[in-house]
Amino acid sequence: MGAMASVIVLAGGSSDEREISLRSGAAVAEALKLKGHEVQELDPSQPIPPDTLKQADVVFPVLHGAGGEDGSLQGQLDALQVAYVGSGVAASELCFDKWRYKQFINSHGLPVPHGEIVTVDTFWQFSLVSKPFVFKPYDGGSSVDTYLHRSGLVPKETIADIFTRHPKMLLEELVEGTEITVSVLGDQALPVIEIIPPSGGEFDYTNKYNGKSQELCPPEHVSAELQQKAQELALKAHNLCGCRDYSRTDIMINSAGELYILETNTIPGMTTQSLFPKAAETTGISMEDLCDRLVQMALARKTT
Repeated sequence: MGAMASVIVLAGGSSDEREISLRSGAAVAEALKLKGHEVQELDPSQPIPPDTLKQADVVFPVLHGAGGEDGSLQGQLDALQVAYVGSGVAASELCFDKWRYKQFINSHGLPVPHGEIVTVDTFWQFSLVSKPFVFKPYDGGSSVDTYLHRSGLVPKETIADIFTRHPKMLLEELVEGTEITVSVLGDQALPVIEIIPPSGGEFDYTNKYNGKSQELCPPEHVSAELQQKAQELALKAHNLCGCRDYSRTDIMINSAGELYILETNTIPGMTTQSLFPKAAETTGISMEDLCDRLVQMALARKTT
C-alpha cells in the first residue's frame, strides 16, 4: 500500500477537449478517493491560486489539448516546485507538436508516415493531396478537426473551413491497415489494443467517445510478433521523448506488416471508456490501482 496523499485533480480547462477532460478527471478523482487519498477537483479554466496548488502533495493533471498537455501547465508546476503526475515540460512540448515530434523520432530511426506542414496557400501544392491523406492539427488531440481523405475529389470547402481555425495543419500520407495503440506505464509497455472503427466510419472524435468503435485486447488481426514490435516501438518513443509515468502511442500497421508511429499522447484519456485504463485492466491493474500508482510515482520525485 502506497502513501496516502492530498491530491489535486486538474480537469476541464479551456481547450476544445474540455468535455473529455472533465470525464477523465471525474474517473481519476473517484479512483483516488477509493484508495483513501484526499482529493480535490479543480478546473483551470479559471485561474487557480498558486498557494492552493502548493498545498497539495501531488497535482494530477488530466487536461487534454492546449494549456494542459503542451508543457505550459507543467512549467507553472515546476516553478511552484509542486510534484505532479506525468511528463515534464520538454516531453510535453515535444509530443504536443506533432510535426516536431515526427521529425524528432524519425531522426532516431523510428518509422512515421510521410507528412508536410501546410497552410491555406501551400496545401494544394503538395503531391500528397492526390493520394489518400490525413489532414489534422499539428498541435491538438482527440481527433478534433481531423479529416481523412481516401478517394475522389478533395472537398475544398471542408479544407478551407478547417484553415479558418488553424493557420497551419499537418498533411500526412494515410496508412491503410490496422490501427493499434500501446500504453506505457512506468517503464513497461502494456498489452496492445486494436481499434476497429464502425463499418464505413473512422476512429474520429465522435466514434472515439460514442462507444461504437470496437477495441480488442488481445488484438485479433495482429500477430504476437508484431504486437511485441509495437510495444518496443512505443517504449522507445516514450523514452526517446523523455516521457514520464505514462503515455499512449498510436500506431498503424499496413498490409505489408510495416509499423508507422502516428503520435504519443503524454496525458492519455482516463475515462472508464478510455484506452489506457483498458490496457492496464487487461494486466490486472484496476483503475484505482492505476491512478494510485501514478500518484506514487509523482510522490517519489518529491525532493522534500
